[in-house]
Amino acid sequence: MWRKASAAVLLALAVGYFYHGRPDLPEQILQYVGLPHLQTSSQSQKSLEHVVSAAWEALITLPAHQWSKVAVGVNACVDVVVSGVGLLQALAVDPGTGLDHEVLHSKEDLKETFIHFMERGAAAERFFSNSEVFQRIARAAAEYPGAKLYVGGNAALIGQKFASYPDLMVLLCGPVGPKLHELLDEQIVVPPGSLQETDEFHLILEYKAGERWGSTQAPQANRFIFSHDVSNGGMSSLEMFVASLEEFQPELVVLSGLHMMEGQGRELWKERLKQAVASIAEIPKDIPVHLELASMTDRDFMISIVQEVMPMVSSMGLNEQELLFLSQAAGGPHSALPAWKGIPDVGRVSDILLWILEHHGRGAISPESDLTRIHFHTLAYHILATVGGHWGNQAAAVMAGARVASSQACGLRVVDIEKVELKAPLEFYSSHSEPRDHLSLNPAEPVMVWHRGNVTFHMTPVLVCKHPLRTVGLGDAISAEGLYYSQFKGGQHL
Repeated sequence: MWRKASAAVLLALAVGYFYHGRPDLPEQILQYVGLPHLQTSSQSQKSLEHVVSAAWEALITLPAHQWSKVAVGVNACVDVVVSGVGLLQALAVDPGTGLDHEVLHSKEDLKETFIHFMERGAAAERFFSNSEVFQRIARAAAEYPGAKLYVGGNAALIGQKFASYPDLMVLLCGPVGPKLHELLDEQIVVPPGSLQETDEFHLILEYKAGERWGSTQAPQANRFIFSHDVSNGGMSSLEMFVASLEEFQPELVVLSGLHMMEGQGRELWKERLKQAVASIAEIPKDIPVHLELASMTDRDFMISIVQEVMPMVSSMGLNEQELLFLSQAAGGPHSALPAWKGIPDVGRVSDILLWILEHHGRGAISPESDLTRIHFHTLAYHILATVGGHWGNQAAAVMAGARVASSQACGLRVVDIEKVELKAPLEFYSSHSEPRDHLSLNPAEPVMVWHRGNVTFHMTPVLVCKHPLRTVGLGDAISAEGLYYSQFKGGQHL
């Protein structure tokens, strides 16, 4: 045992020596001398998960003031979930090389884009332009052995999560067909104007960690989503959603589905986005609005959202792909980075979140902006970044989001420590460049807090499900849970 301990100390000293002499040494090396990698037995590793999970249960508390009414809109559909590799084989498509297509026009485009993201283990969503081909693929998916139908669309999924709390009234606006209406929680209020005769279907092609197809192997479990969805693509329910708020009187509004416009073509989305911005402006200023982002590929479209929509919302939720693409499109920090490698570096993520809030959130540069909160989530950890004292209970909120990610991915209501593992770096820097703080995680108090200017960061690790049963909707559940445990203080300061 002493030999292993001595080796660990020598390794740490060696890395320290080289790092001091070579500041260009990749920071990720710190992750490899962190606590998880020096564990000498599986039992000690398990104890870390146990300590984090027990700490969550002890520390996650509800805010002093809770929401009583939440309105959610506007994308809703039925998700058809199938094995991605299995469906493509059933469509008589042969494996090949990956190539990303911004819009899918054929089975070949679908195959290449699916492989592109599968080999990266990354989530993505694309619009399928050909209605006839899409309908044939959709029929094959629905008939594929083991295919499952679920509530789909960010708004409907967030609404479903909110509806799991009996003390919360939930309004959902979006294109709700008969199958979706049947699947929705009966506690959800759907305005008559949202009901339509047919459902919108989205196809979710899932793959498991380590799954192979030809020469492609998935580094982690994830999914690829595509659809030919005209109702959600045009955000046809938005005006009705905003109009319904006056009667419902919500304390919180959650908006999603903007990404669906992208597949409509530049001229259409430019015009529709102007109309959407005008509708959002009609929401009373005293009601906080949370914007849930999703996968996008058009930089001009993302820039329009950054400039026109983000300043009108109070809060925003996104993952690592969406965060980096936002920075690339809008010229933010680390925009030259083509993609994340492995677990996104905490310092780089922190830099981008700070830049968004300082340049597009409420502050000296944009004093009229309403944006004061960003909930960032990636597989291994989550960060909540907030401006000033506009939000309370954020330590509990970020832990609650991580806890639901850990349990829901395993198909459970509570975290089972035998089925999860800690993958977050236990030591990291608050920024990729100086000045910066070196931070360490205490598993018994699993929230690290740091400040940069007027922005406060709360970070917690995720106990990652070893064998996830379903990855779709995790981001929506994380954002909903984080909002449920958050308290909006408006213009007040802590």
